[in-house]
Amino acid sequence: MSLTLQVLLEEGTEVLSKAGVTEASLDAKYLLFEAFETDMTHFLLDRNQRLSEEDNASRIRNYRAMIETRSQRIPLQQITGSCEFMGLEFFVNEHVLIPRQDTETLVELVLKEYKGRKPAVLDMCTGSGCIAVSLAVLGGFDRVTAVDVSKEALKAAQKNAENLLGHGSITFAESDLFASLEEQKKFDVIVSNPPYIPTKIIEGLQPEVRDFEPMLALDGKEDGLYFYRRLADESRRYIQTGGAVYFEIGYDQAEAVSGLLRAAGFAGIRIIKDAAGLDRVVCAIYQ
Repeated sequence: MSLTLQVLLEEGTEVLSKAGVTEASLDAKYLLFEAFETDMTHFLLDRNQRLSEEDNASRIRNYRAMIETRSQRIPLQQITGSCEFMGLEFFVNEHVLIPRQDTETLVELVLKEYKGRKPAVLDMCTGSGCIAVSLAVLGGFDRVTAVDVSKEALKAAQKNAENLLGHGSITFAESDLFASLEEQKKFDVIVSNPPYIPTKIIEGLQPEVRDFEPMLALDGKEDGLYFYRRLADESRRYIQTGGAVYFEIGYDQAEAVSGLLRAAGFAGIRIIKDAAGLDRVVCAIYQ
């Protein structure tokens, strides 16, 4: 049988299917495109053309190596080193949570509600910087501070800021939530996608998440609410009166997080659903 892109795709799909990868065909296709530096249009045109194994040896070898890596359940985005979020291409690695489409709900909401304005924004638990950088790029926000406890995550976030914005557009700070921030600095908007998965739930997650994404970005402690308690309490010292908070939540955490914010003196609490119709963002005003 002649070696073609279609044959390689089927070969990769079979390997990933046997490894239990959920979207084996799709992932094999992404890796094929990555290895051969092609896209869907050119793949459809060329997929049945015979490949010269001599001329394409390095590409074929790279593709098969990536398939083998993916078969170990290492996330696709960590293999390619990139992930699309809000139409932007973000660098990702093993030190940051891979940006999810769910989080676009939060970013889209802030962009809509602050259109034409230049609020001072604090992105707490920034990870890859996907929220902070997206707000700066798409909203033109020029006073954004991004905070994370992980030095390695901040390196990835800074790289994304440099790639998508250039230097100096976002201020980065290494801190355990607000611990290292100056209290006299006040923000108009505080956003966060904190760790919110209860510890006991993590063991049952897909291997890609459980074994390869940073535990720091996943573990919300016993009930998943540890960071929301701190955010609700500590945000008050860093937000302007009339300022707003926007927190991503798990689908079943709206009532609990709303209660924490209400008890901390926030009002105008709203629950925003994601594209799938699940509760995804809690937002509130500090009075």
